[in-house]
Amino acid sequence: MVELNALQKELKGLAPKEPIYQWGQPVITTIDIVNDGSYPDTPIDSLLAAKDSKGEIVNIGVLEESGEPIYLVEFADGKVIGVLEQEIVSA
Repeated sequence: MVELNALQKELKGLAPKEPIYQWGQPVITTIDIVNDGSYPDTPIDSLLAAKDSKGEIVNIGVLEESGEPIYLVEFADGKVIGVLEQEIVSA
């Protein structure tokens, strides 16, 4: 996850998508979230958050490759997981 400033976006030719969710907003996962290899000290493909898990957005970044928002969501068990917009809904 990388946050890009306006100049970096322009130089890379990215047109980042505006996030639809905000910091502090409660959300619910729409699918099981599994480790794609980016969550440390946890086996790949292991369950990180089950479908319908509740959490709160604690940060918002931008995927450098696509310009789409990625949300850091803190769940009740204390895990902070990066999720995509299509993987969550407002609680």
